Amino acid sequence: MSVVEIKEFGDADQLVPSSRPVPEPSDNEVLIKVSYAGVNRPDVIQRRGLYPPPPGESDIPGLEVSGTIAKIGASVSTYNIGDKVTALVGGGGYAEYCTAPVGQCLPVPPGFSLEQAAAIPETYFTVWSNIFDRCELKSGETILIHGGTSGIGTTAIQLAKAFGAKVIATAGSDEKCNACMELGADLAINYRTEDFVEKSKAFTSKKGVDVVLDMVGGDYIQKDISTLGMDGRLCFIAFLNGPEASVNFMPVMLKRLKITGSTLRARSKEFKADVAQKLQNNVWPLLAGKKLQPVLFKTLPLSDAAEAHRLMESSKHIGKIMLKVGD
Repeated sequence: MSVVEIKEFGDADQLVPSSRPVPEPSDNEVLIKVSYAGVNRPDVIQRRGLYPPPPGESDIPGLEVSGTIAKIGASVSTYNIGDKVTALVGGGGYAEYCTAPVGQCLPVPPGFSLEQAAAIPETYFTVWSNIFDRCELKSGETILIHGGTSGIGTTAIQLAKAFGAKVIATAGSDEKCNACMELGADLAINYRTEDFVEKSKAFTSKKGVDVVLDMVGGDYIQKDISTLGMDGRLCFIAFLNGPEASVNFMPVMLKRLKITGSTLRARSKEFKADVAQKLQNNVWPLLAGKKLQPVLFKTLPLSDAAEAHRLMESSKHIGKIMLKVGD
């Protein structure tokens, strides 16, 4: 089968076409004939040599796919050959065929194309497990979402609004701020020209926000703590500006804050299957009703994976970057 692999760690040109044997599904896996694969920031970090795949996972990048089931493992009873699915995978998405644990597969939502379906797993699993499970965001609360036009950001804005929260989003241009507002944000802040701490406090009548979803880190950490109100929750899912900062923790005590964070890729299959079930129960009906939709920015052929990574690193995109693999 055709794949795109990482020749050596480094820049986007290290993504090169290659050929690999078609993988065999284990008893609790399915083999998917891949139609589309999502491009995500962890793929870029892996390519740079800073995010190795967990033991037992493919070294081929790609954490989400859609396509048609080509083969099922001996213990699989919930899907059949020919079913169209989307799946969260631990690696291997940039390929014509990819195996996936059956518990991490979900049916393509009614009315969705395979291209749209492939844009769902990585961001929806991440957002649900962090915003709703870890931070327990509730209807009526206010959440600050950094990187509002990223794949994570566009998903988080829509999901938070769908479940009754007020949403503040940050973005790096007026155009991106407008995109956040169109997705349902109540306030969008251009972090290049405005102070998100000041603007967020004004929006909340100085009470502060209830939840912050941060993928930036670095000098944002102290600002996030300042932005939170009493009993607020701060969740880290990435550190684009670095994981270290000089922080005054006194407000954490005085405001009874909770600071947490997580990565998804290394979590157990059982954990991911549990999140998949929550998504199917709570989110799939909203997708089927067109109340939520992934935001697609650009789709490129698998052979142009390097260009897709360059686009991701430019931060010029609004929403998801996709790779077309097969029919």
